Amino acid sequence: MRIGELSRRTGVSARSLRYYEAQGLLTSVRSEAGQRHYSDAEVQRVSLIRQLFDAGLSSRVIATVLPCVETPGDAGVVDFAFATMKRERDRIDAEIAHLAESRDALDVLLDANSRHRAQLA
Repeated sequence: MRIGELSRRTGVSARSLRYYEAQGLLTSVRSEAGQRHYSDAEVQRVSLIRQLFDAGLSSRVIATVLPCVETPGDAGVVDFAFATMKRERDRIDAEIAHLAESRDALDVLLDANSRHRAQLA
């Protein structure tokens, strides 16, 4: 199928599909006219890529996880993908903790500002 059909079937823009391909996440075969052609299997792959992006993973990290799909019987590849996703989850947890601290610090400033504004009134 051509890129437009893959876009329609997945709901992912052609621009994003080109980006996925440039990042090595997706592959196509080029026709003599230079048009991209994708296999039916790429529909599921794009769905997985979207899930991984939605989970907060970068294209670089996704590229390291995708071999798990390509060689699901390779325990080393599967373990590596699991460890990578676990590390990313830990990173996200740390970001959430940092954001909570930032919010708490901002709350202190807002409270001080509210008291100051009340004194001016």
